[in-house]
Amino acid sequence: MQVMCGQTKALIGPNGAGKSTLLNLLTGVLPVTSGDIRLGGKSIVGRSCYEVAALGMARTFQNVQLFENMTVLENVMVGCHCWTRQSLFSGALRLWGHWREEKKIIAESMEQLERVGLADQSDNAAGSLPFGKQRMLEIARALASRPRLLLLDEPASGLSTRETSELSALLRQIVTEGVTVLLVDHDMQFIMDISDEVMVLDQGSKIAEGTPDQVQNDPHVIAAYLGMEAE
Repeated sequence: MQVMCGQTKALIGPNGAGKSTLLNLLTGVLPVTSGDIRLGGKSIVGRSCYEVAALGMARTFQNVQLFENMTVLENVMVGCHCWTRQSLFSGALRLWGHWREEKKIIAESMEQLERVGLADQSDNAAGSLPFGKQRMLEIARALASRPRLLLLDEPASGLSTRETSELSALLRQIVTEGVTVLLVDHDMQFIMDISDEVMVLDQGSKIAEGTPDQVQNDPHVIAAYLGMEAE
């Protein structure tokens, strides 16, 4: 598969098709046993999760992964580690460089919280947020890493209609700012509205790829979802 710069690409398929597994391979959560993965033309196979993140690939998870006992702001600050430069030594001694960078981290984190509508809850514990807000917080943390490629695993799952609409608007905005998006979701209306291109997996194999209209009318895709033989 190919994801082009500035594109919003969706990855869909029946349960168990391998969508989350593919995201885990891309981000180094699972080891690659064959083939290659390239980011910006350079192979990232064998890289650790933190190395992949530092190269500009951020993600969210199907099951929300937050530090529940930390504040909303602190959770987003964690995402800034990809671009910070001060050392542990600088932080331990509270040197001027550390204070200056910490101000930048807080400003960046508050900006991302503002984007997802959570700035007024920055001091609350992350675990106290309702589920939909926790999903948006996870996206804010991913954006704080300043990614060039953002991977979203079922970001609309559990969101209300209003929250899904807000998510669509957010994704459209960040794409205009130069972030490429690859997302997995089961909300077909959301997928078809937001995506430039859709790829379909079934049992670990690509069975279709194209525009939303092309994919919706593909007999192999219809068969995969309805459990019928493709003509």
